[in-house]
Amino acid sequence: MNILFVGDIFGSAGRRIVTEHLPHLLETHTVDLLIVNGENVAGGFGITPALAEDIFDMGAQVITTGNHFWDKKEILEYVSSVPSYSHDRARRVIRPANFSPATPGFGVYEGALPDGQAYAVINLQGRVFMQQTDDPFRKADMLLRDIQAKVIFVDFHAEATSEKVAMGWYLDGRVTAVLGTHTHIPTADERILPGGTAYQTDVGMSGPYDSVIGVQTELVLNRFLTGAPSKFEAAKGNPKMCATLIRCDGATGRANSIQRIMLGE
Repeated sequence: MNILFVGDIFGSAGRRIVTEHLPHLLETHTVDLLIVNGENVAGGFGITPALAEDIFDMGAQVITTGNHFWDKKEILEYVSSVPSYSHDRARRVIRPANFSPATPGFGVYEGALPDGQAYAVINLQGRVFMQQTDDPFRKADMLLRDIQAKVIFVDFHAEATSEKVAMGWYLDGRVTAVLGTHTHIPTADERILPGGTAYQTDVGMSGPYDSVIGVQTELVLNRFLTGAPSKFEAAKGNPKMCATLIRCDGATGRANSIQRIMLGE
């Protein structure tokens, strides 16, 4: 079974580069399950229902998010429009499972591919250097007790490298993959952990790399140099698509290989 995970799509530049490369990747690698982090797809901040629909039209089965999940308020109504047992598109946009239970939406999605292969996707958010949420480690334990699928993918949206690495070791042997998002810089530490879990600290963003993690450089420099608040705008230059390909055994959920991908114009 082949799983392709596309790192945070950032703004129009990210949408453009993913649209350009994704069809070829899906065909070349015979991708069975496509998961996309879409939390920054709307101008670099949040996701709208219309843009979620566009990502699904590209072939995604599940869209994960993160701390910008609610930046566009209309997404809250979208994910609230379906019940937990639904398999409609709105149900397949998930937010970190360790957000408050009062938050609209769901943090895990369980589905099946056309051939009957069951899978689950979990979205979690870290707590180090980020707003407070429930404990992602214990939340993962709670979710795993109820998931029946062998193939389980975890998008861990976190700031601190140490917290991400710790989550990889904590879930090793219990999930197929733990891939990090949020910092927008791809890391070169992809590996298969001893228990058979594929791990990478951060997949990187699919967006403009002539920027400061997606934002126009001059705006961020002004913030650092003066401390003055300013509205951030998504950059456009030098877009690259970052993704990670995982091959796993569908019967056991164990990962066999992991491959970093970065493609530009």
